Amino acid sequence: MKFRPCIDIHNGKVKQIVGSSLNDIGDQAKENFVAEQDASFYARLYKRHEISGGHVILLNSKDSQYYPETKRQALLALSAYPGGLQVGGGMNAENACEFLTAGASHVIVTSYVFRDGHIYYENLEKLVTTVGKKRLTLDLSCRKKEDGYYIVTDRWQKFTEEKLTEELLTKLSESCDEFLIHAVDVEGKASGIEVDLVRLLAKMEGFPITYAGGVGTFRDLELLKQEGQNRLDVTIGSALDLFGGTMNFAGVLETCAK
Repeated sequence: MKFRPCIDIHNGKVKQIVGSSLNDIGDQAKENFVAEQDASFYARLYKRHEISGGHVILLNSKDSQYYPETKRQALLALSAYPGGLQVGGGMNAENACEFLTAGASHVIVTSYVFRDGHIYYENLEKLVTTVGKKRLTLDLSCRKKEDGYYIVTDRWQKFTEEKLTEELLTKLSESCDEFLIHAVDVEGKASGIEVDLVRLLAKMEGFPITYAGGVGTFRDLELLKQEGQNRLDVTIGSALDLFGGTMNFAGVLETCAK
């Protein structure tokens, strides 16, 4: 299990939020933590610790008045750690190369591929043609309904009709380098992991998947390692002491590396 760091940017600030509270109307979100430092501070920290594959996420829509500053912060992080971070939030075939040129190792994409509730394979093909499979991460973040987990888009606000299954994961893995999957219902709550989702993801042996959502204690981290059969990487946000939480950063790195 690898630890994948995060730099979430909302309204031009590095933050940790409750994922399900994000709302484009008024650029609102329930905040767990707002950093005094800019995004490049965290990027340099991760670079010093030689932690690669982290995620810089722009949490404002392009129509937001805050988007220009949010984008500026993202570019600062990428320039501070070129090749060490991925970037997501509004990525598409038209702007992906700008962020890759700025230093991102991968672009992370959801809404451009999942449109009108379904997978828009034409756009997925455009991305593969434009940036290449090896520089594309698909964000399959999801929320639970009675019969399973469904992919959500538009900064986790809209349900699609695409149910997350082993078959869908296998099919999509042919067109990208890895998956990033937030359990949105527990994202930012540090209230425990979504065990059923973790067990589903663990079936994808040999394909890189980063799980995020609900890790609040070292016991949660050990449970993720166990139920994920040590096949999943992990992102921890609000619970990490870097973002005002109680989980020691050095301890997390040590636990993941065991």
